[in-house]
Amino acid sequence: MATHEIGAEPQSHRRAVWATQLSTAGLLATALLQGGLVLLTGSAALLADTLHNLLDCSTGAILWVVYRLERRPPTRHLTYGYGRAEDLAGLVILLTILATAVTSAWVAYERWRNPVPLPLVWAVAAAGFAGFAGNELVARYRIKVGKEIQSAALVADGYHARADGWTSLAVLAGALGVRAGAWWADPLAAFGISLAILRIAFQAGRPLLLRAMDGIDGETLTGIARAAAATEGVQSVYEVRARWSGHHILAEVNVGVPPDLTVAQGHELAKSVEQAIRRRVPGVARVTVHVDPATEPGESFHLNPTA
Repeated sequence: MATHEIGAEPQSHRRAVWATQLSTAGLLATALLQGGLVLLTGSAALLADTLHNLLDCSTGAILWVVYRLERRPPTRHLTYGYGRAEDLAGLVILLTILATAVTSAWVAYERWRNPVPLPLVWAVAAAGFAGFAGNELVARYRIKVGKEIQSAALVADGYHARADGWTSLAVLAGALGVRAGAWWADPLAAFGISLAILRIAFQAGRPLLLRAMDGIDGETLTGIARAAAATEGVQSVYEVRARWSGHHILAEVNVGVPPDLTVAQGHELAKSVEQAIRRRVPGVARVTVHVDPATEPGESFHLNPTA
């Protein structure tokens, strides 16, 4: 068996930290502007949207801490390093999204039961538009960087920001409704924002929970198997496993080789398999290659690399 691992890829971590810092600062500026207008107007929809933007700031702060933590080397007890911290952060973000949905719905319900006049409708409308613009800029940046460094948490947070931008447009719609004489438009918009937040939670939850359970897409597994099978000297592939650790993939593969190879030759072949997998499958940071004599296969066959 041979295990080969690339470095911690400090460049990707630096990009993740920078993207998180810059986008969080933009969202914080937007939230503070909206928060000041909430105090002036008392808009339930604007309050819900402001809470949502503050949520984005908090999740951005969580990701920043996690990306800094991931740069630490493995320890005696955390032998795989701190990559799992990113996956745990994703679950924390999911819980905060759900909590924000409930809070926004409660504020809307109370305002529906006890309606109050909405002064400075133009200010509420302007804040809604500002929220949309700020969130969309942040979303584009987070999604771009997240895809480039293969960080599911950062990409999810980017799509979260994009959805927040559309909910900000609901604030604008509510303000226009109040301007037209429909007092119920503001709490109704707040209800709509709560439902949008809930939908985001369900969309973001599936991939996060899949990673938490060591799940991975079939395309990645097939790519690993095919890369191993295409390596010169490999006669068969018996087992392929892989899981995410933060935004890196840890892979394991069993290969069958000619039984007359020496230990040194088997080790060199394992290195070739590892290099082939890293070349062909993006995101793979560590590969463990178990070498078996082709006449005595190891674990049961799980994946056909030629399928």
